[in-house]
Amino acid sequence: MVDWTETYRPRSLSELRGNDKAVDAFREWATSWDDHGEAVVLHGSPGIGKTSAAHALASDMGWETVELNASDKRTADVIERYAGRAANNATLAGASGADDTGGRQLVILDEADNVHGNYDRGGAGAITKLVKSAGQPIVLIANDYYDMSRGLRNATREIEFRDVSKRSIVPVLRDICRKEGIEFDSDALERIAERNSGDLRGAVNDLQAVADGKEHLTVEDVVTGDRDSSMGIFPFLDLVLKEGESAREALGSSYDVDETPDDLTRWIEDNMLKVYDPDEAVRAYDHLADADVWLGRVRASQNYSYWRYAGDNLSAGVAAAREGTKGGWTRWGRPQFYRSSSDTAEHVIRRIATDGGFSMNTVRRDVLPFLAAMTHHCKPRDLTVRMAAAYDFEAAHVSFVTGSGETTNKVQSIVEDAEELRAELMEDHSGGAFAGTPSANHGGEDGRDGDEEAADSPDASGAAGNSDDGDGQTTLGGSSSNEAAGSPESGDEPAEDDPEEDDDQSGLSDFV
Repeated sequence: MVDWTETYRPRSLSELRGNDKAVDAFREWATSWDDHGEAVVLHGSPGIGKTSAAHALASDMGWETVELNASDKRTADVIERYAGRAANNATLAGASGADDTGGRQLVILDEADNVHGNYDRGGAGAITKLVKSAGQPIVLIANDYYDMSRGLRNATREIEFRDVSKRSIVPVLRDICRKEGIEFDSDALERIAERNSGDLRGAVNDLQAVADGKEHLTVEDVVTGDRDSSMGIFPFLDLVLKEGESAREALGSSYDVDETPDDLTRWIEDNMLKVYDPDEAVRAYDHLADADVWLGRVRASQNYSYWRYAGDNLSAGVAAAREGTKGGWTRWGRPQFYRSSSDTAEHVIRRIATDGGFSMNTVRRDVLPFLAAMTHHCKPRDLTVRMAAAYDFEAAHVSFVTGSGETTNKVQSIVEDAEELRAELMEDHSGGAFAGTPSANHGGEDGRDGDEEAADSPDASGAAGNSDDGDGQTTLGGSSSNEAAGSPESGDEPAEDDPEEDDDQSGLSDFV
């Protein structure tokens, strides 16, 4: 089945519905690009036509397009290699010259708000550098303008696309019905426009779903579609993981539940082990992996027709991995790594991303699920304490990752033990910096004791802990062979090296 959102994608800016002011500003940016040379950011809610506007503009201007998903190609070298090379090409092969608009390339960077500086290993810095020096026009696409770095915002011009109004969505649906030879009731199209709340792409997808195989579309068809899509997430989990008699039945339920395939995958993955035995889980995970591949293609290409293949795997595939039905009642739980806009979730994700050098999307998708599984309900306790110490988590953060109650004694004691562990590790790794006194550092310029009295003083051991590193510099915690205890006057044997010193120094990094 052909995807109508692709078939009827606007080919010219004049075909875009709604956002007239934004479209005019975008057109003016393009026609005057030779004068200002700025990159532009199109931002607004998903499904309102930002990417379509970029491709339509390129068609109007006679420009070729080079499209890159910034959140997938997130390292600096990849961005520079692909987008940078395209943006700095003066002309395309066969183009008449840089002054000819037909020789331009429009570089489109989608999901620019999902690149977060150090979290993406230099990606944000590479894009900022790129937009400042590019020899070709660049369009960045973002859902949330203020999720972009300040440097990137300052280096670009911004144009806001607002949600498409109902009166702008209805004519688009009307045109599609006429081209498809489908008669319709006006109330039916208005109902579709209303329930999509400004999402034009969603409205087109809904139209295709309810009009498939029909010659006349009525409001009753749309209302029936509303009723059919009202299945809750918990009945869906029951049907896929326990009660469904066939894979076909599970697949049909995925069409009825009001969740995206991304979210359904999370729900199934987090709850599946509550009812599946190991052999069933192995087979089911294969299908979930295939679903994730298709979801990755959706993110990379913005081609939402791939969603159906992800849905096939996460519903029919997972159900087919089960041997028969399963009785009893199961308490389904919300995934611990479910997307959240709360300050707690944001802090946890950013902290892990910073310490591990990950992107925030990678933390959400790959790292956080593993942490949640390994420390589920704070078990094993020792590992949970090490995690809390490694990321300096407070009670709310431990509760978010493990699923345990924030105010429980278990979580509170883990946070207290984590604080003690961090303090111990900091002291162990300080090389004695916190234990010394002012008299301990009266060394000479070459790192040796400045006078004889210092060697006889009670603080001599502190001074002796300073050793020459070979470059005339004094370092804390020198080798035991240089300590005062090993001098001829002491009469004692040199202190032995601590065999566990190396292990202690690995500290928090061992956990990560």
